[in-house]
Amino acid sequence: MKHTLSVLVENKPGVLTRVAGLFARRGFNIDSLVVAETENPEFSRMTITVDEQDQPIEQVTKQLHKLINVLKITDLEPAASVERELLLVKVKADAKTRSEIMQMVEIFRAKIVDVSPEVLVIEMTGNREKVSAFVDLLRPFGVVELMRTGRIAMRRGKKVT
Repeated sequence: MKHTLSVLVENKPGVLTRVAGLFARRGFNIDSLVVAETENPEFSRMTITVDEQDQPIEQVTKQLHKLINVLKITDLEPAASVERELLLVKVKADAKTRSEIMQMVEIFRAKIVDVSPEVLVIEMTGNREKVSAFVDLLRPFGVVELMRTGRIAMRRGKKVT
């Protein structure tokens, strides 16, 4: 089972290295890792997705709590949180296939952000399954380049301090 951890850390140089180093030393695998500054520039939030089959989630959180720059760890339950990924994909699009790709873009509520004679660059957000399904439908046209952010997540409802 995949777990999404929201980790509030001090926004200081080397914090990401220490967290990644901890995972590497303990043999924990990170499925995705997204880090960005929060509404307060003194803090950053790491969204880390891990598979509990690799290591019990309690073990991961105990090890993270030992790091001095880690302030708070929340295991986000899927039903109680909003999760999204961002996708940028460059797909081959000639005169014959362009309209079909544009229809898929509309159906998936994606957006074409760049057009050239041979390719389209498409931006899309959604949960992991939706993004993967969209990519699978684009593959037959010829995916030239693909970038995904990894999972970002936020607890639903009012902020808890």
